[in-house]
Amino acid sequence: MRGVPLSFLQSPEAWGQLGLGGGPVETVQTRRSWIFLTQDHVLKLKKPVKESLIDFSTPALREQACRAELQINHRLAPGVYLAVVALRRAPSGWVLQRCAAQQPGPPSPPLGAATAAAPEPGPAEHDAPASDWLVLMRRLPADRMLDRLLAVGAAGHSQADALAERLAAFWRSAPRTSEPARSLLERAEEELQSSVALIGQARWGLPDVGPVLERCARVLRAGRSTIAHRIDHGRIVEGHGDLRPEHVCLPRRPPRQTAPSGPTLDAPADAPSPAHALVPRDGAVTSWPERPLVIDALEFHPALRAVDPFDELAYLALECRQLGAPAFGLRVMARCEHLLDDAPAHGLLRLYTAQRALLRARLALSHLLEPTVRDPGRWQPLAAWYLRSADAALQPLQTATRSGRHQPGAGRWRSACPG
Repeated sequence: MRGVPLSFLQSPEAWGQLGLGGGPVETVQTRRSWIFLTQDHVLKLKKPVKESLIDFSTPALREQACRAELQINHRLAPGVYLAVVALRRAPSGWVLQRCAAQQPGPPSPPLGAATAAAPEPGPAEHDAPASDWLVLMRRLPADRMLDRLLAVGAAGHSQADALAERLAAFWRSAPRTSEPARSLLERAEEELQSSVALIGQARWGLPDVGPVLERCARVLRAGRSTIAHRIDHGRIVEGHGDLRPEHVCLPRRPPRQTAPSGPTLDAPADAPSPAHALVPRDGAVTSWPERPLVIDALEFHPALRAVDPFDELAYLALECRQLGAPAFGLRVMARCEHLLDDAPAHGLLRLYTAQRALLRARLALSHLLEPTVRDPGRWQPLAAWYLRSADAALQPLQTATRSGRHQPGAGRWRSACPG
């Protein structure tokens, strides 16, 4: 950990320096971060990774990313991202110091036990250069995360509608991107080429991977003009960038009422659920949050947040389907169509779904390239599912593409992905 002792960030001393209660500290490692969790709070330490559009290779760049994460996530998760924290090496040892308070916003009720005021560092500790930077967060109730709710069939119409209203209000007020269509389409092509190059490698043993990727690439490229039309009409905003169920926290269900007729939103109890990076201790009971929160917006680069809201909604629908609850994502999308007064053609949604599915397949396989592979049996089957999803989403568009014409409205949207 770049000379930072893991044991210090797990110690009561470290958390006491921030004025936070003690107790056991859980440690979670992700591709780009180390995450330390107490019952009520989270510290996130970024790894020194350097990838396309992502550079955390120096302490200064990690500081910049931490400050961006605090600011950007305040939009959809006020009260969750609390401060940027400097990690300094002083004569007395390692020191954690809050350096940036949360931006002004609606007050949030306390979560869990009360915390003491953080002790003021001494002059020598304050002047020591920062060795690294962390983000301090409030820990979210695990039983209110959307992926958990979908897995047990506990997310229904009211939750879908509340999330849609939250997202639609966010997108309506989000600034429109000034990036030209050419740049956005070039980046989409770069992502496609990266996905094809990695997914197409024979070592993964994916069935029919060559023909599937060739079909997907041909149809996606033929559909670029449809996406360009959305760009030209000002539909691209500074959005979230990674709208997945595990990033959504919902309020507790209101008193049960008779639901109106409509598609069932139940999911099988054994539906797969991805591991949480920010999960609190199960069984914690709290009335917070009072409205939907969405964490983990992409802070790496503004280009990653330049999105069509319906690209984000297609992504959410894809992920809900992967968890065995397709009706929830469809409900959110339908509600947002009404709230945003925007109903894109089904063909456009299929293009967005396929782009996201190929990206997710690539990211799944990239786990197998890490020096230490966590859960090695998970990633190849997951990549295969996403590849089938991309192919299925584009199936109705393939005939039109082969005949030299593109029909953005082709096909029923509900059949866009495999079950």
